Amino acid sequence: MFIGLPPVIGPLVVWLLKKNDDPYIDFHGKEAVNFNISFLIYMLVSGLLVFVVVGFVLLPIAGLVWLVLVIVAAVKTSDGEYYRYPLTIRFIS
Repeated sequence: MFIGLPPVIGPLVVWLLKKNDDPYIDFHGKEAVNFNISFLIYMLVSGLLVFVVVGFVLLPIAGLVWLVLVIVAAVKTSDGEYYRYPLTIRFIS
């Protein structure tokens, strides 16, 4: 579980510190936090499904999807676009 927390804590800390500086930072901070919390949940569920063998397939797929979507978001954001992550549960709106 410790492996899944840093991707949530990093964006959360940056968002909490900088959210009032710029609406662009506020938007992307919320998106990053929501996305990483969602994927933490997906990874935990996949980890539990290892006991039913399905998790052995889902865990690497979820990790790869997370990595690809983080890279896509970084590229889009660096170009100045407002990017909304797919597969995200909106905990913070």
